[in-house]
Amino acid sequence: MGRGAAARKYDLLTALGAHALSQDRTEQVLALRLMTLITARYNWGRDELAVGVREIARLWSVDERTVKREMAKLRARGWVELTRAGARGRVAEYALGIERLMQDTRPGWERVGPDFACRLDAGEADDKVVPLPIRGEVPPPDLSGGSEWALAQALLHAEEPGLYASWLRALTRDSRAGGRLVLAAPSRFHAAYVQTHLSARLLAACRDVDGGVSEVTVIAAG
Repeated sequence: MGRGAAARKYDLLTALGAHALSQDRTEQVLALRLMTLITARYNWGRDELAVGVREIARLWSVDERTVKREMAKLRARGWVELTRAGARGRVAEYALGIERLMQDTRPGWERVGPDFACRLDAGEADDKVVPLPIRGEVPPPDLSGGSEWALAQALLHAEEPGLYASWLRALTRDSRAGGRLVLAAPSRFHAAYVQTHLSARLLAACRDVDGGVSEVTVIAAG
């Protein structure tokens, strides 16, 4: 999972749990076993699950034959991927099949809530970001208006022009009430993505140019 793993792991477990609760007992047991294994032994930062058959059997309260059969099912579905086979004195290592897990659990996202579904959709888009042009190819923002948002955009452009070009250039100043600054995005998806993933960065930039800003909210234009 790499960067952002800590923020996303609960969404993945929620998606898997919601999926399981809509299925029959066999599917529920398989999902529960994977969720327990993920929670107990998965290294989110390195995308690594290194655990032996005997340890899994003890965790699941089953015999080793059952472990081998269930792990084979998980691999066949693409929910886990073998990255290094076990050998004498070394346990097998696995990675999570994040993309396949997302595909298979997608029908249950709306049952958790529209905000949850939108957040996971935004997360999938984030995982597929295409590299953007270098600094010299991204034009700076227009500062003629002199608003706190125009100045904050200039800071964001200077720090990370690719991110600015992809997500922040299209944001416009909608309104300001006290410390609350409202920005408008060109679509609902765009607004949800920025609010979920970039709100802290927006607030920091705005506060750098105007200490009176205490909150930044992103809405869909229109």
